[in-house]
Amino acid sequence: MRLFDTHAHFSDDSDIAAIERRALDAGVVRILAVGGSDELNRNALSTSGPVALGLDRDQMPFGDEDHRNLRRLIADNADRVAAIGETGLDFHYGADTADAQRELFARQLALADELALPVVVHTREADEATIETLRAAPWRHGGKLRGVIHSYTGGPAFAGRLLDLGFCISFSGIATFRSADLVRDSARYVPADRILVETDSPFLAPVPLRGRPCEPAFVVHTARRLAEERDVPFEDFAEQTFINSCHLFGVQPC
Repeated sequence: MRLFDTHAHFSDDSDIAAIERRALDAGVVRILAVGGSDELNRNALSTSGPVALGLDRDQMPFGDEDHRNLRRLIADNADRVAAIGETGLDFHYGADTADAQRELFARQLALADELALPVVVHTREADEATIETLRAAPWRHGGKLRGVIHSYTGGPAFAGRLLDLGFCISFSGIATFRSADLVRDSARYVPADRILVETDSPFLAPVPLRGRPCEPAFVVHTARRLAEERDVPFEDFAEQTFINSCHLFGVQPC
């Protein structure tokens, strides 16, 4: 069995070596360490695998120098960078900064286009703005539209619009929560070749590990629940999501 945790964050006090060791013991053989701020970008680069580097929706105020610094960081680590992100829109906590979020998101999409990299997208209570920003991005018209909507929390209708734009959909431990019927509906809806799994660690620990700091090894529980929902063998689902992830992020299978 092989699993790929497509979204994990690491803090300054993370014991990265121990976390990676526990993940490998659990069959999680690939982890995408995801940035989004100076700290998260730096810590992602402290891991041993592929990384996503970017500026997330809460990194404001931002300016040209911030983007120049990000570009230098990516250039200096080009052999490790598999995606731009995390970036996106969150109007649940940041409705008052909606315009600035959209500007930052658009600039990150333009960077993804320039570097021909997929993008890791966060969206919460911003469905229409997310669709509009993605459609307005120039890379949509250049045949490079690819990326993932991470930790998906919406229904099948919104998922369908994102799939039509070319995106993969990733599910976190939320899919195991008792109240997450809508998310599970979406997990059954997404085609087999477009579904990914993640932890979004250190957040969103899945059932039966609620209340604990999440880590990549826990993605096994999410994948198992999703396999049950989709009525497919767990080993087959794990392998399918692993191959999907490797293809999206340009990572060689182990």
